[in-house]
Formats: sequence, structure tokens, C-alpha cells
Amino acid sequence: MLKDITLGQYFPGDSILHRTDARIKILMLIVYLVFVLCAKTAFAFGFVVIATGLLVMISEIPLKTVLKSLKPLLFVLLFTAVINLFFANGEDILWQWKFIKIYREGIENAVKMVIRLTSLVTGTSVLLTYTTSPLDLTDGIERLLVPLKKIGVPVHDFAMMMSIALRFIPTLIEETDKIISAQKARGADFESGNIFARAKALIPILVPLF
Repeated sequence: MLKDITLGQYFPGDSILHRTDARIKILMLIVYLVFVLCAKTAFAFGFVVIATGLLVMISEIPLKTVLKSLKPLLFVLLFTAVINLFFANGEDILWQWKFIKIYREGIENAVKMVIRLTSLVTGTSVLLTYTTSPLDLTDGIERLLVPLKKIGVPVHDFAMMMSIALRFIPTLIEETDKIISAQKARGADFESGNIFARAKALIPILVPLF
């Protein structure tokens, strides 16, 4: 599962998004995120799906890679969908069993939340990390925040910290995967037992990792 996490990785290419200035992509991302978070109607969510699909196509990032980035979020997506499906109130009851009721509004909310979360992750990855090298991203952030230098904000340090944080996500994932494999070779078990036993089993991973 760790190998499926592509957050923070950069995929070299020659697409339009790869060649676009990092500052423009950052501004595009801000507009995109605002629209996704403010979307409420079915038309708006349909536009979000189309826009996200177009971004993936323009980036020329393989669809398989994009889908892999969503795989670690399946639990979050399912949990969010279930919460909205079974605990949302409404007027039109579509199905009922004892105290469990499913409303049309609940289904709509579940679909909207899944689309919103999926679009946020996909759009952010495609517009920034997948198509922008860490160096270009750092320069873009620094140039956009240049006006803040006049009030004493350490813009360069701030941009560098963000770049380093994104850059080391793949490194940490790779090191974690190596440590888990080494511990399993020594007989460690990370899957059996209750939640407390599993949490305790993570200690041999976290200590060498940090």
C-alpha cells in the first residue's frame, strides 16, 4: 500500500502543464480549490468532474498513476460516504429498515463529498506535485510571496520548508516500506491482534524511521 502513495512525487514530462510557469499553476490551483469547495449544485459538481478529467488528460500523467494516488484514501472516502448516507436527514425516504433510513438527500451528499475529496487530491497532485519539480515549485512560491518581504516575512525560508516537506514525502514512504519489510523478515506481525496490539507493533517502525 505504501508503494501506491504518490503524493509529493514529480513525474518528468513535456505536457502543457509541465511547461507552464509554477506561479500560474499555483494561482490556477487556488481558483480550482475555491471552486471545488464552493460547489453545491449538480451542475457545479459536473463541471468539477469534467475540469478534473481535463487536467489529468492535459498533464499526460497515466490514469493508473492518478488512481493509485487515491487508493490510500479509499477508507476515508468510504467512511465519509457512509456517514453522509446514513446520518443525513431529508424529506424523501428511499429505503428504511427499523431505525435506519436512507434519504435522497443523503445519497446526494455522499456522492458530492466523494467527488469533492477525490477532486481536491487529484487536482492538487496534477497541478503541482506531479507536473512541477521541487525547485520550480520553490521558486514559484517565493516569487508569488515577494511582496511579503516588505513586512519582514522570511519568504525564502517559507518556500524552502514547503519544498523540502513535499520532497521528502516519497523518501519517508520508501524508507518506511524498507523498514516494514526488514521487520517482517525478522518475524514481526503488523496485521493480527486488536487495535492496541497493532499500534504497539508500529513502535519498531517509527523508532528507526525518525
